[in-house]
Amino acid sequence: MSPLQLDELPKPSLTPVPIPAPASVSAPTPTTTRQRRLRWALSLLPLLLIGGYAAFDWPTVHDSAVRLAGADPWWLLAGTVFNILCWVAASVTRQGALPERLPPGPLLASQFAAGAANHVLPAGLGAHAVTLRFLQKQGIPIPRATASLALYSLVKPVVKTLLILAFLAAFPGTLRIGQLVPDASTLIVAGIGIACVLGAATLLVTAVRPLRRPLLGCLNSALTDARLLHTRPVRVLQLWGGAAAFPLLQACVLASVGSSLGLQLPWVHVIFAYLAASAAVGAVPSPGGIGPVDAALVFTLVVFGAPMVLATGAVIGFRVITVWLPLLPGALVLSGMVRRKML
Repeated sequence: MSPLQLDELPKPSLTPVPIPAPASVSAPTPTTTRQRRLRWALSLLPLLLIGGYAAFDWPTVHDSAVRLAGADPWWLLAGTVFNILCWVAASVTRQGALPERLPPGPLLASQFAAGAANHVLPAGLGAHAVTLRFLQKQGIPIPRATASLALYSLVKPVVKTLLILAFLAAFPGTLRIGQLVPDASTLIVAGIGIACVLGAATLLVTAVRPLRRPLLGCLNSALTDARLLHTRPVRVLQLWGGAAAFPLLQACVLASVGSSLGLQLPWVHVIFAYLAASAAVGAVPSPGGIGPVDAALVFTLVVFGAPMVLATGAVIGFRVITVWLPLLPGALVLSGMVRRKML
């Protein structure tokens, strides 16, 4: 090759080629920073709500500690064990409302966290929100996750009504239900209220077209999943058995606290009193049923022959075990699941 031909060859470029930086050392974007701050805020929100809730209801906290100071600790421990089993029953029921298999450990943790959220928002909205977010993180589409929550909410009152009827059939002569049955005017008012709610819901779905499609889609998903679940005996046992075990276990918590205070009532009466009180006013939209259910529990226990002081103390102790003791640990679990992006 001649020198002229060598001069015509392209010379190599000396411009440095930029090397892309590793993804692990990339600077955080403003969006990532905002998401991190929002996650921290959400993790601290339950603790702030608990602090405000305790400050608002401080007399109840103080009275509970005073009344339970002289109670039998072994019976209180038994009530705590029954309360722990309530979260297991709730987890089993949640699993029974879905065809897919959920991881048992995270599911139980989500229900423990949902218990803390349930006592902050009324009508079970806190627990449903936590469970809905957990199901989304498990890959369940929103329509099917919402249908699962609807099925869960529908089965619980149906099972509670069946339990009340079973108690009435098993103990026809021992349960005093004369004073617990509402009069005719109360039944008429309740019937009118239910009819108004159903009519308003029907009118809303019919008149508001943007709501019609998602609601009908949710209803279709719920019916499809319900038919599929009831073809699997394991899911049927989980759904209906867990829904029946939950109120019975909570009633056992109340009976254990009553026994620790020396309440001389058979457990059958205490369990039936809890079922009747929670079924009568459980639909009142209060956080965790606190307030209306408490008053109804005291009333039903007094009807069955409990002294007012012991009935009030038993209900206060019941709330301490089911609400106050697990509230802070449940909030910490909720914050941890938010930080780990499990919710």
